[in-house]
Amino acid sequence: MAQRIQAALGGLAQDLRRTVTFDRGFEFMGYPALDRGLAVTSYFCDPRSPWQKGAVENANGRLRRYLPSDVPVEWLMAESLQALADRFNATPRRCLGYRTPAEVLNGRLDPTAGKAAARPAVSH
Repeated sequence: MAQRIQAALGGLAQDLRRTVTFDRGFEFMGYPALDRGLAVTSYFCDPRSPWQKGAVENANGRLRRYLPSDVPVEWLMAESLQALADRFNATPRRCLGYRTPAEVLNGRLDPTAGKAAARPAVSH
């Protein structure tokens, strides 16, 4: 798991990959490799404390609409998973001023491209 995370984050600038927060599962026991390889600080949630990673829990709930929990992720096609990731990254978020995660990331990667006016926040 650590190798996959390192491969996914390795191309990002260091200020975009400072920390990672994990559940307490066995699959994350390779976390020291992230610190050595990427200078990423790893944190672990306390047991039975999902509020410590609220954004992840929210994303998991949204993903479960499309990915049945009884199907191992390893059985899914990489193209299908990428299409789902692209869809989620193109969905505007209230917490981002109704910009998409892709817009925010692209603005961080190329600050001159991110100068377009942000969508106004709507009060509810």
